[in-house]
Amino acid sequence: MKLITLLYFLLLPFLSTAQNNYKIYNTATQKPATLDDIINDMVKADVLFYGEEHNDSVGHAIELALFTKLVQKYQTKAVLSLEMFETDTQPIVNEYLANLIREKNLVSDARAWNNYKDYRPMVELAKQMQLPVIAANAPARYTNRVTRLTLKSLDQLDAVAKTYLPPLPIDTATGAYYNKFVNLMGGHANMGGMNIYQSQNLWDATMAWSIAKHFTAHPGSKIMQVNGGFHSEDKLGAAAQLLIYAPAARVINVAAFSNEKFNDVDWSKYSKSNNYIIITNGTLRKSF
Repeated sequence: MKLITLLYFLLLPFLSTAQNNYKIYNTATQKPATLDDIINDMVKADVLFYGEEHNDSVGHAIELALFTKLVQKYQTKAVLSLEMFETDTQPIVNEYLANLIREKNLVSDARAWNNYKDYRPMVELAKQMQLPVIAANAPARYTNRVTRLTLKSLDQLDAVAKTYLPPLPIDTATGAYYNKFVNLMGGHANMGGMNIYQSQNLWDATMAWSIAKHFTAHPGSKIMQVNGGFHSEDKLGAAAQLLIYAPAARVINVAAFSNEKFNDVDWSKYSKSNNYIIITNGTLRKSF
């Protein structure tokens, strides 16, 4: 299939779902922006973080449009990185991309999310164009272990298990990110100690480490990382951890939110720490 035909086919869901149901704001210029503006800015960046709301149908369509445009402009340099696959499933993802296994095996063996259909078009585009897909997230069994037993408990894992994680011990971000996490949890009393926060940091650090490994091994790559918004909003979380593992990486951060008051957006309430803010029509939101 010719590239232009494939790209048009994959953009059809965007054209039908998202058209006229999203707005983009450039925090530097304080003016409206376009998807093409974001992609053109990748000329001077290496990693595009897209922080989504997992149940936002318009947001998923925008992700597809952005990745499609990234492929169209940067072609073989484009890379997809997903929170939705865990690091220990990378061989399975690679086998699927190489057409060695069926999609049903990818979904079952790589433990695809319940809403994999929302990310599938991006994976299929990467497959058709023979582009890498990074399984970026920490295996859930290890984040669960940290939640129960603290980060120190990871030291007991064997050498193979540790290959699925960033070098230990990981940095636990303090300051703004910690305060933001406390607010999300509704205060210290609801956190149950520091374990939950430590598991959050493991999550972030593993995604950052996964991206950094590819960035270091493949200079010139244009990596699009898709994750839940909290993991990268305000260039904190995984976005901040990335600079620990790859200090030279240049980041563009997109924070996407659904808003039922879509026609009356107050842009001033959104942080300028994000390069772009995307607001989608919250009335079109669907359940996970």
